[in-house]
Amino acid sequence: MRVVIAEDLALLRDGLIRLLQAHDCTVVAAVDNGPDLHNALTEHKPDVAVVDVRLPPTFTDEGLQAALSARTQIPGLPILVLSQHVEQLYARELLSDDSGAVGYLLKDRVLDIGQFIEAVRRVAAGGTAMDPAVISQLLARQDQSGPLAQLTPREREVLSEMAEGRSNSAIAARLYITEKAVSKHINNIFTKLDLPPSADDSRRVLAVLAYLSSTKMPPA
Repeated sequence: MRVVIAEDLALLRDGLIRLLQAHDCTVVAAVDNGPDLHNALTEHKPDVAVVDVRLPPTFTDEGLQAALSARTQIPGLPILVLSQHVEQLYARELLSDDSGAVGYLLKDRVLDIGQFIEAVRRVAAGGTAMDPAVISQLLARQDQSGPLAQLTPREREVLSEMAEGRSNSAIAARLYITEKAVSKHINNIFTKLDLPPSADDSRRVLAVLAYLSSTKMPPA
């Protein structure tokens, strides 16, 4: 798996390189600013980009914007964003094109090596990997007027677990229900969100993205 890393802190950048290389990844570029990130992404077209939101020169959202800009040129370019804090606006912007292959993790999650590597692989494969803390804060501002308002509390729980990238069996274990019950809830979710039958996993990704992008924008 070919990876581009964007992180301005040299120690963390070096740590990410070593960690990914130890798990059979090839780091094709490691940069510390937005312009270099955009160039690296468009040149190398990696399997996944691991990107710090805030990069020089202004340390606002250069990393995210460079990745999103490259994604307009390379549709579906997998992006896993790392952030020091939960920033709802950035999470929404990342999810706005509804095409999957995105993730948003707090930097603390890198300390859980297994979870981090799993998230990198999931995003590279076209899935989603959302930090539980991000989901919790997005839910606090959830729009109750759309299709998601039709979901039962249990269906919302199942969809929340899906948003964290868990499989049906993992969801069943977390919620202490059977896999058959999980499948039933997921089918109900697809129906209520008007997601037609599909031969692949796209409905699962679309359901998760609908869930995560359903929050209202904070007041200006």
